[in-house]
Amino acid sequence: MMGMAARQVAAALGGAALVFALSWAGPAAAEVLPVHGFVEAAAGARLGDEKTERPDYDMLELRLQFRSAWFPESLAEYSAEANAKVELMADGYDGEVRATARELYIFLTPADFVDVKAGRQILTWGTGDYLFINDLFPKDYVSFFIGRDDEYLKLPSDALRALVYLPLFSLDAVVIPRFAPNRTLRGDRLSFYDAVSGAIGGRDTPRIFERPARTAANMETALRAFRTFASYEAALYFFNGFYKNPFGMKDPAAGRFYYPELTVYGASLRGPAAGGIVSVEAGYYDSREDRDGANPFVENGAVKTLLGYSRDLGNDLKAGVQYELDVMLDYDAYTRTLAPGSPVRDELRHLFTLRLSKLMYADTLRLGLFVFYSPSDEDAYLRPTVSYKASDTFGISAGANVFAGKKDHTEFGQADGNDNLYVRMRWDF
Repeated sequence: MMGMAARQVAAALGGAALVFALSWAGPAAAEVLPVHGFVEAAAGARLGDEKTERPDYDMLELRLQFRSAWFPESLAEYSAEANAKVELMADGYDGEVRATARELYIFLTPADFVDVKAGRQILTWGTGDYLFINDLFPKDYVSFFIGRDDEYLKLPSDALRALVYLPLFSLDAVVIPRFAPNRTLRGDRLSFYDAVSGAIGGRDTPRIFERPARTAANMETALRAFRTFASYEAALYFFNGFYKNPFGMKDPAAGRFYYPELTVYGASLRGPAAGGIVSVEAGYYDSREDRDGANPFVENGAVKTLLGYSRDLGNDLKAGVQYELDVMLDYDAYTRTLAPGSPVRDELRHLFTLRLSKLMYADTLRLGLFVFYSPSDEDAYLRPTVSYKASDTFGISAGANVFAGKKDHTEFGQADGNDNLYVRMRWDF
């Protein structure tokens, strides 16, 4: 298998050389379609159990990314801009070479008060730092937990987005015709808690995940109305679609999971206070298939709130803290209908985070630490990082993902066997 991976890496390098040659064909060509990007090699060693496909490592890959923009003259009156961010990755873990388009969209300004973006794009909003309440766009938690760059936490969406600038407020409207779920722990690369067996599962725990049918009725919509008051940005949110995690079960015996219907109403406020930046965000999660909480196979509704504060402590040291409270609705119905022997979740889930970052040596060395800790779940997740920028084009990063928990069914407790160390080297061009 490693020989196959080596051949795939060689193929990726050959592809990179071809594109470099095209992008550097000459000044005229560069003016027409400039190409930028990076080559990155990454490896991650496992420190945990042996339930996954490869007991020794969970990342061995070579990634090649290209970025380019095109400004068609025929659409110049609409400030048209076409953007592409495509990647070729040789993945030694899966033994595959994959080509993906992370961004492929066109941006237009059809009127002075409207911007439109259509195509594959990364969508993000809300105030949280690694925590998401009103950002219901898809995430890749496998990439996050094995040490890929932070940009890979967000998965792209095929969407139509319009920004409308009105006198009293601005409106951000998104339509996603095709449902895209979060990439969650499923046992192949990272072990997970299997609700069917009630134990930690790995490569021998196959499950079926059914996505919503591609119909007009299943299109997802997201709206954000926002306005700035003095130095404070306020926003209201609405989302109508589906849970991004498989929080529904159709056939427990067969291990068939699905994504239940979800509507979220939310709000946020962020601005300066107490020498730093303060934020508050909340969301009401309406689990439309189980509004009374009596169906044990569908996620209960919830109210989620998030408080955040960050500030510069001087000498290039920054700190940020957050507190999230999740309140499960219809808790009595949840406990009454729970199957005998099933683990019982708390009605209130408390989660604290801490971020510390320090720049040193003319900003070439960055030290970082991010900590998640839940006193109610009795679990934690630590992300220490260090990165060094040797030049304008070359840098190296390393870090660890460390999980701890007393219970197998909690968010970070289930990942206790997935501890890892990783290193990445990147060359920008």
